[in-house]
Amino acid sequence: MLFSSLTFLYVFLPAVLAVYFLVPARGRNFVLLGSSLVFYAYGEPVYTLLLIFSSVLDYVNGLIIEKKRGRWAAKAALGISLAVNLGLLCFFKYTDFFIKNINAVFGSDIGLMGIALPIGISFYTFQTMSYTIDVYRGSVPASHDFIGFASYVCMFPQLVAGPIVRYSDISASLYLRKTDVKGFSGGALRFVTGLAKKVLIANVLGELAQKLSFTVSPTVFSEWIYAAAFTLQIYYDFSGYSDMAIGLGKMLGFSFPENFDHPFMSKSVSEFWRRWHMTLGGWFRDYVYIPLGGSRVKPLRRILNVLIVWALTGFWHGAEWNFMAWGVYFAVFLVLEKFVWGNALKKCPAAAHIYTLFAVLISFVIFSADMPQALIRLKNMFGAGGVPAFSAESLYYIKSYAVVLAAGAAGTLPLWAQTGRKISASRAGVAAEPVWCAVLIVLCTAFLIEGTFNPFLYFRF
Repeated sequence: MLFSSLTFLYVFLPAVLAVYFLVPARGRNFVLLGSSLVFYAYGEPVYTLLLIFSSVLDYVNGLIIEKKRGRWAAKAALGISLAVNLGLLCFFKYTDFFIKNINAVFGSDIGLMGIALPIGISFYTFQTMSYTIDVYRGSVPASHDFIGFASYVCMFPQLVAGPIVRYSDISASLYLRKTDVKGFSGGALRFVTGLAKKVLIANVLGELAQKLSFTVSPTVFSEWIYAAAFTLQIYYDFSGYSDMAIGLGKMLGFSFPENFDHPFMSKSVSEFWRRWHMTLGGWFRDYVYIPLGGSRVKPLRRILNVLIVWALTGFWHGAEWNFMAWGVYFAVFLVLEKFVWGNALKKCPAAAHIYTLFAVLISFVIFSADMPQALIRLKNMFGAGGVPAFSAESLYYIKSYAVVLAAGAAGTLPLWAQTGRKISASRAGVAAEPVWCAVLIVLCTAFLIEGTFNPFLYFRF
């Protein structure tokens, strides 16, 4: 079930909120868990059992780790948690990828299994692993309440697409959370803002990217427009979904971590990744990069650590070589910025900003398609693909979508968020908030009724 669907907006969410606030505070975790399982079962009825299994597995392992701390049983429980979680992720997400590559290398004819990818498995697997690791490290106490822990794992606002919420982020709120009018209204505004980003901008840019992707007569110009449209689409798609998740969390009394911080204002690729999908970057930093030695090791080992982390980051996004190439691409830039041209970037902020936008734009061309198609697009973009510079078709598309492209570009600036916060802090802003939310809801509803194009790119991860 998509947050940006009429079923969620007008059936599921109102029903959940009504029940959630009618029951006593001590019963709200039961409502949260039950509604989350219904939410997941709506799209993945069979794999709901997998979600419950993951919850039981890591709840039990957490108790064992805490009780047997310092003994072999605690290490065994941690090992079982990591092995089973990673094993399930690899089985469902990467089995056919490995089979295809074995067939290609050895000329074999092993049949593909055609395993359907459980929605959100990449996100909730990382969450449950972070829990058992943190309990083992002594960073958080183990949960002794299965309903509370399962509510954390299955919580529908962030279940299928993050942000990646660690148990330590919300453990206190699971049992003592405040839900007042101010928090609820702030959450509602955040949710509606994210919904508008998704429906009014990301979906429209997605239509443009799809049309340019399937054109039979690409041009240099159309390929650059495609790159810009897809990059902005995935930003508004994912940041909008994160806004909706954070807003829903606030409405229910939780405070989820931020996931985006105006990444297109960055002046280096390193800074971009401190601002983009921040919870994923933080996860790999704390559970992979630092345990490998982080930046406390010799330069060659540090370079290797960066390459390992970013190859895994790319592979986490999908079971195709273009995702691996995408991750290594960023690793190369991060290494070069650290050891070669990082200081030069600091001396010329304007050039550094242009350089970062260029690097990011190219990266999402790699991200958007399999390697052969991505290479064709890159050749076309730089005039090496034998395509014309312009065509009547490409000019038609830019004229048709100029307004939404301009709005999408302008919306990446922090000015709008800053202005919105100032307005919200004023009396007039507080009074106008419900009207603004209502206007956005009406616009989004109209777009959803009229249109059928409503994908969410990160569902495939």
